[in-house]
Amino acid sequence: MENSWQILLKESQISPEALIKELELPETYLEGAKAGHQLFSLRVPKPYRDRMQKGNPYDPLLMQVLPLQQETLDVPGYVQDPLEESGSNPIPGLIHKYKSRVLLVGSGACAINCRYCFRRHFPYADNGLSNERIEQVVEYLQGQPAINEVILSGGDPLATPDNRLRNLIGKLAEVRHLKRLRIHTRLPVVIPQRITDELLEMLSESRFKVIWVMHINHANEIDTAVQNAVKQLTEQGMTVLNQSVILKGVNDSLSALTQLSETLFDTGILPYYLHAFDPVKGASHFDVSDQEAIELWHELQKELPGFLVPKLVREEPKREHKTMLLY
Repeated sequence: MENSWQILLKESQISPEALIKELELPETYLEGAKAGHQLFSLRVPKPYRDRMQKGNPYDPLLMQVLPLQQETLDVPGYVQDPLEESGSNPIPGLIHKYKSRVLLVGSGACAINCRYCFRRHFPYADNGLSNERIEQVVEYLQGQPAINEVILSGGDPLATPDNRLRNLIGKLAEVRHLKRLRIHTRLPVVIPQRITDELLEMLSESRFKVIWVMHINHANEIDTAVQNAVKQLTEQGMTVLNQSVILKGVNDSLSALTQLSETLFDTGILPYYLHAFDPVKGASHFDVSDQEAIELWHELQKELPGFLVPKLVREEPKREHKTMLLY
């Protein structure tokens, strides 16, 4: 029998017509939504849609997921693989760019298709973690003693069932020099029901130190259900961080970023990174210049205590670390 989160995940695929009708948006948005949907399918689960303001095409949650005509534009400088991850892919499903950690594509699926996603063109079909590939990953990690942390990403690693996650984590635990397991996810935000007793038990029994990195861009994404999900994680002694992306029209204001940090901390989440936009093809309309981002970050410093000010960074191809934007 499927859990409620699995049903919500299946039902997250929605047509542009249905979304526009449900949110009472002007029909003038339909043509552009259809065009964008053809390039990168619309996917947004019901718990997340319920937080959107009906009749408001500028709702900051809606703007992150609504396909637009601008996505069809071929803008110079915006490319399919902005971080050049294909050059750091020694085994399908594994990305090794940094000295002490690797990233595993835990699942190619997502509960929500964010229009600005830098992996919207990623070849997930070629990077699935079959049992055979998991064995290859373990063998690779055994030969890399400098690696002490594995990042589960995707897609979204929590889009995979608990029993498959248990198998993967159990295999990784065989690599004795691994210490930490980091989970990058949107699922506890968009479908809070994903934090199941089985998942909590599995992770709490693991020998790994578990760190969660949520992807939350606006304070309106956090409701009571999200707060309760995060509380379950922190009560297990797990660290919960957040990374966001600065997005034009969504959170590129001092008030939005201030409220985001305050609401995150009230929820038990520590602001970690504020990412400059990755120039991915189809999402140029979200871009905020580095100069604007830096100016906003300076203002944010004046509003918040230091522990609530996220690091302003960019990820650049072929660099072995994040690039701090000049302050």
